[in-house]
Amino acid sequence: MPEPFAHVRLPSRIVLGPGALDQVPEEVDLLGIGKVLLIATSSVREAADLLQIALGDRFAGRIDGVKQHVPVERAEAAREKAREVGAAAIIAIGGGSAIGLAKAIALTSGLPIIAVPTTYAGSEMTPVWGQTSDRDKTTGTDLAVLPKTVVYDPLLSRKLPIATTAASVANAIAHCVEATWTNKADPITDITAVEGVRALKEGLTAAIKDPQDLDARSNLLYGASLAGSALASAGTGIHHKLCHLLGGTYNLPHAETHAAVLPQVTRHKATGRAKQDLEKTLGTDDLATGLFDLFDQAHVPTSLKALGLTEDQAQDAAKKFAAAHREEDPQVITDILLAAWAGTRPTNEGTAR
Repeated sequence: MPEPFAHVRLPSRIVLGPGALDQVPEEVDLLGIGKVLLIATSSVREAADLLQIALGDRFAGRIDGVKQHVPVERAEAAREKAREVGAAAIIAIGGGSAIGLAKAIALTSGLPIIAVPTTYAGSEMTPVWGQTSDRDKTTGTDLAVLPKTVVYDPLLSRKLPIATTAASVANAIAHCVEATWTNKADPITDITAVEGVRALKEGLTAAIKDPQDLDARSNLLYGASLAGSALASAGTGIHHKLCHLLGGTYNLPHAETHAAVLPQVTRHKATGRAKQDLEKTLGTDDLATGLFDLFDQAHVPTSLKALGLTEDQAQDAAKKFAAAHREEDPQVITDILLAAWAGTRPTNEGTAR
């Protein structure tokens, strides 16, 4: 019998399958929405063009080109655009940056979102938002930004470069792994996280062999959905807080930062049954080492140094984080960030090999 727990299941509709993009207009009608603002990343411009045509008179306007970490000036411009065109809803197609911009609009307007993700961050399944101003990233949680409908079409991600694919998968795996050690983790989030890692690992392995493999791409989108669901229920902890600090302050690439930091945080935080289940899923006898090796073998950078961070900046980030989060041991934070900066491979003994 499990220990008593409380689990929060968030409301959303999920549509997954090849060609699911064609169903977006029907999903708009199902929600009873009028005019929609379309937000698209440049990598899916052609698909966005087709969707714009398919929307017909439901289409109100479009924003092309987004930026990671959602700079506050971009958020304000997008909100103004939504007001100008009289949008009653937002469709975001692309990666996490497109969905993040849609969330910025929804945060202040309450407009519903239909998300069409083409990468594997899983943010489409969470009520978490983030914005950056003056190198300071602010995040929060609000049900207003949780997409009403998420449409997963693996046809849209077949051309996603393997380097981008692998980095995005690392981000999704980070959502799964951290969901097992937060103070809101429960047996349901643990099961969701472990299944998410299984799908993500299998999908990544197959996609590396054949980037056009639709089963692999479907598996990755399924895993991303589970990753986002686990994070949405269990919340975030030290890992995501560190990555948001690094990304917002030093403008590091979001997904790659997760890959560099996660193994080092895992060394200090992962325990118990969930850790053992994740190790079994990854085929490793140590979770931190297994994560590092998985990312390394997929050619995702496993050091913050490779992302352009200096050692002095890593030290500075540790001080900033410790000052803002006094509940955490400053030495542990320093150890995590210096190991992540150097790209130290964790071992069972917690030392470099």
